[in-house]
Amino acid sequence: MPTFLLIAAATLLFLHRWPIALALNQEGLHLLQAKRGLVDPGDSLADWDPRDTTPCNWTGVHCSPTGGVIAVRLTNLNLTGPFPADLCRLPTLSFISLSFNYINSSLSSSSLLPCSSLTHLDLSQNLLSGELPSVLPSLPLLRHLDLAANNFSGPIPSSFTVFPFLEVLSLTANFLNGTIPPSLGNISSLRQLNLSYNPFASGPIPSSLSNLTNLEILWLAGCSLTGEIPPSFSRLSKLTDLDLSSNFLTGSIPETLSGLSSVVQIELYNNHLTGRLPSGLSNLTFLRRMDASMNGLSGPIPDDIFSIPNLESLHLYQNQLTGSVPSTAAGASNLFDLRLFVNQLSGQLPASLGSHSPLMYLDLSSNQLSGVIPRGICNGLVLQEFLLIDNNFSGSLPPGLAQCQSLYRVRLSNNQLSGHVPAGMWGLPHVWILELSNNSFTGEITGDIARAANLSKLLIDMNQFSGKIPPEIGLLTELYELSASNNQFTGLLPESLGRLTVLGQLDLHSNLISGELLAGIQSWKKLTFLDIADNNLTGGIPPEIGSLPVLNYLDLSKNNLNGNIPMQLQNLKLNQLNLSDNQLSGSIPPIFNNEAYKTSFLGNSGLCLDPTGLCQNSIKRSQRHIKFLWLLTAVVLLACIAWFYCKYRKVKAAKKMQDESKWTLTAFHKLGFAGFEILESLEEDNVIGRGSSGKVYRVVLGNGESVAVKKLWRFSKKGYQNRDQVVDDAFEAEVATLGKIRHKNIVKLWCCCSHKDCKLLVYEYMKNGSLGDVLHGSEACLLDWPMRYKIALNAAEGLCYLHHDCIPPIVHRDIKSNNILLDAEFGAKVADFGVAKAVEEVEMGQRSMSVIAGSCGYIAPEYAYTLRVNEKSDIYSFGIVILELVTGKLPVDPEFGEKDLVKWVCSTIQHKGEDHVIDSKLDLFYKEEIMKVLHTGLLCTSSLPINRPSMRKVVKMLLESSGESKGKSSPRHEEGNLSPYYK
Repeated sequence: MPTFLLIAAATLLFLHRWPIALALNQEGLHLLQAKRGLVDPGDSLADWDPRDTTPCNWTGVHCSPTGGVIAVRLTNLNLTGPFPADLCRLPTLSFISLSFNYINSSLSSSSLLPCSSLTHLDLSQNLLSGELPSVLPSLPLLRHLDLAANNFSGPIPSSFTVFPFLEVLSLTANFLNGTIPPSLGNISSLRQLNLSYNPFASGPIPSSLSNLTNLEILWLAGCSLTGEIPPSFSRLSKLTDLDLSSNFLTGSIPETLSGLSSVVQIELYNNHLTGRLPSGLSNLTFLRRMDASMNGLSGPIPDDIFSIPNLESLHLYQNQLTGSVPSTAAGASNLFDLRLFVNQLSGQLPASLGSHSPLMYLDLSSNQLSGVIPRGICNGLVLQEFLLIDNNFSGSLPPGLAQCQSLYRVRLSNNQLSGHVPAGMWGLPHVWILELSNNSFTGEITGDIARAANLSKLLIDMNQFSGKIPPEIGLLTELYELSASNNQFTGLLPESLGRLTVLGQLDLHSNLISGELLAGIQSWKKLTFLDIADNNLTGGIPPEIGSLPVLNYLDLSKNNLNGNIPMQLQNLKLNQLNLSDNQLSGSIPPIFNNEAYKTSFLGNSGLCLDPTGLCQNSIKRSQRHIKFLWLLTAVVLLACIAWFYCKYRKVKAAKKMQDESKWTLTAFHKLGFAGFEILESLEEDNVIGRGSSGKVYRVVLGNGESVAVKKLWRFSKKGYQNRDQVVDDAFEAEVATLGKIRHKNIVKLWCCCSHKDCKLLVYEYMKNGSLGDVLHGSEACLLDWPMRYKIALNAAEGLCYLHHDCIPPIVHRDIKSNNILLDAEFGAKVADFGVAKAVEEVEMGQRSMSVIAGSCGYIAPEYAYTLRVNEKSDIYSFGIVILELVTGKLPVDPEFGEKDLVKWVCSTIQHKGEDHVIDSKLDLFYKEEIMKVLHTGLLCTSSLPINRPSMRKVVKMLLESSGESKGKSSPRHEEGNLSPYYK
């Protein structure tokens, strides 16, 4: 009987499977086998159904009219695993694209050889490693090979020079070393060659590449190239795009480049090129974009460069060019982008510049240009950036600027401009920075400013503006900085200023402003800088100033303020306080009775240090009376304290029993403490930090250990429902993210406590605070290079875990030095996940972020125009952190001028050398290792997201960066070896 049952069951199973086996053809079976070797976290291949008769309708599968599979396109599906070799068993397959996935391991020759029909292979943006397969040229029909942005290492195989029909070869952003093989010049069929951003050994550009007469695109950016540009490149008559940027090329730009008759774009920026710009560039009739910035070019700008008929963009900034801007610039009918800043240009601009060109970006800053601004500079009505900082321009502003609605950056400071600002210019709707500082402008700020809805920075200091500050300025909801010092403004401060909720800096010193200081300024939650010194202000200092949570600079000196100094000012964490030369009286708050504030109260004869508030003369006259008052006050105070303490104990005991039931505690680890220990310690004395999302307390538990407690801001007033939602969202995001994470380099979330009016997050306490505070504070000397390297590696490993080991991956979205915390041993952990998002949530439908993600100086450049974030955004921000660790500089600093930290580093290395970017506190014994880490940071901050490495690659680069220190007596050694990467 059992045997019969087994036979019956086997028969039923066979009959059940038989229709499926009959239904799907052999190619479908091969595809299913390929799928089994991949992890598909998003179930993107759910429609690969074995019950179908053919795979031709499956996601990413394309068939010929006869039914054979000819293409498999599985791009950007988060697939993980080795290369699916079963794809090569499809007999008619000619096209494979697996780009933007997590395909890993090495690419073996045996897995590729069966792909004999393959013409197109795209495995870019994956995690493939090892050496490039030397067997690839054996694929007889291959025309397109893209292996960009992987982890391939070693030299380019010698076999690559014998591709029979290859037209596209892209190996950009890997770890290829050795030199660029001159024999690549033998692949006569090549139309595109991209080797950019690989750590090749220093060497010249192979002149043999001139033999590739079919070449249309040649990208060799960031390849450690030295020597001169081969004059023989003129033979590349079909070349449309030449990129030799970010190398170490020397010599002059060869005259023969004028023979590139088909070229559309030439990129030569960030090299060491010298000499004059070549003549004859007007022969390049198809040229649209030319960038030779950040070199050492000298001499005048050739007149004929603007005679190129299709010229759209010309970047020659940061050179040593002399002479004037050629008059032919006015006739460049397609020119929309002209950047000539930081040169030695002089003379006047062509009178009709902009009148016949669709100028969108004009930056002539830091030259010696003079004369008037051309009247038709915005005739095309598309001008967006208008920068003439640090020149000698004079005269008034062209009236046409008032109608230039497209402007969003206007920076004209440090010139000799005068006259009235055209009224409509105050109200340009898209301008976010209007900088007119250090000129001789007169007149008033008109009410038109109410229309400047996007204005964030209004910088008009050191002029001769007069009249009242208009009340319409309170309608500028995006205004962050108002600097109008050293003018002749009069009248009262408009009450509407108090409604500017994002105001961060207010500087009105050295004017004629009268009346009282504003009260009702509680909305200034982001104000850090307040300077209204040297005016005619009267009345008292509003106590509300003491409630501004992040104010650290306060100067109200040289006014006629009177009354007492509010005790609430003691709540502020001030780096600078100046109340001198007023008519203040009474006592100075005790917290200011120290050496740091010794010059803060000069010229106030009525002030004294006595805590009773009586001045010194009165003290001498009534010393006995004061002693009696002190004794009486002490007795009454002690009695009140005793009564209140007894009352407090009773109320607290009763309330504790009532309130604890209202709290919801969710634990993510086994807790060694109770919730009431947290709640009882949320006192102002325990506050260790404040941020945009709330306060952070240090709570010492009964067992002697400490935890950090973040209490999120709440807004109980009517009209703040949206902000409460933001708090709820931040709370939910942080809980959802940290609650499930277990990694040594991610800060541990012990538990969360929630209440209808309060939300708390309880973390492990990090003794040494944030990297930003230590690195940029007085304790920076504690961070030697081994310690900084350890911090970088720890943080990279934490971020790598989020990107690659979480399912789905997590984008932090606010990586910065202040969100990297340090424990007692200066080990680093990533913290603050209030805006973190799962990658699948971010990428679903390519949606933009509804909340601005990131912090100033750390935001990836593409975010400005896409508002989209992904892992590459985090990698850019982490690159900034690396540059901070190497340079000791802040990401945004007035020292950099128009540059950010990335551009400052690149420019300083180019013009002064590597030693000038390394923090002076670091020992140059580690220079070789420091520079490798620096170049990793520069790669992370590449302006093109495609060129940024994955976090796995970043961790690998950091580990390998210390390998060459093994032969030295360094206190830390790691295995591995990596040639320096030069951006």
